Amino acid sequence: MAKKKSSSHAWLKEHRDDLYVQRAQREGYRSRACYKLLELQEKDRLIRPGMTVVDLGSAPGGWSQVAAELVGHNGRVIASDILPMDSLAGVEFIKGDFTEDDIFDQIVAVIGETPVDVVVSDMAPNMSGMSEVDQPRSMYLVELALDMSRRVLPPGGVFVTKIFQGEGFEALLKDARSSFSRVLTRKPQASRARSKEVYLVAKDYKG
Repeated sequence: MAKKKSSSHAWLKEHRDDLYVQRAQREGYRSRACYKLLELQEKDRLIRPGMTVVDLGSAPGGWSQVAAELVGHNGRVIASDILPMDSLAGVEFIKGDFTEDDIFDQIVAVIGETPVDVVVSDMAPNMSGMSEVDQPRSMYLVELALDMSRRVLPPGGVFVTKIFQGEGFEALLKDARSSFSRVLTRKPQASRARSKEVYLVAKDYKG
């Protein structure tokens, strides 16, 4: 128990000292993860004014917050998570598991006739610290998000997701390339160097 407590103290200190955490607090963003999407946006021009964005696993709302700023008043952000999320201007939130039929139907109903331009996901499972457990869980979430993108994106659409390097990584990239013309990975500076997380950016959905 003492070891776990010590580890928790170390994490809290690292979190408090984190420059991106401090910057998010100064600039009014909900999480340091906002800067990952902002960097991806700077490099890949994923989201433009007037677009419709679906944000999977959105809580606490950092990526939805950035997306809402980028799409502007004429765009839409539709977010979903099994966890509650405080309301955000310009964001329509559906609470629940998007892989369940009733929640998926709710998302589709909210989307309505509006074409979805971009699907984003910064989801990660609750980490146990055991890679043989965490990696399959994380890959499963990516597979679910990829499947969702295939169900809602029109030809030309964009899909962006967090993905962890390890078992299943190359197979997932191959799967994504079967549906998108351009697939690449990015490691934003806001991602901690020791983390195996990267971001898959898939453009030009083939439909």
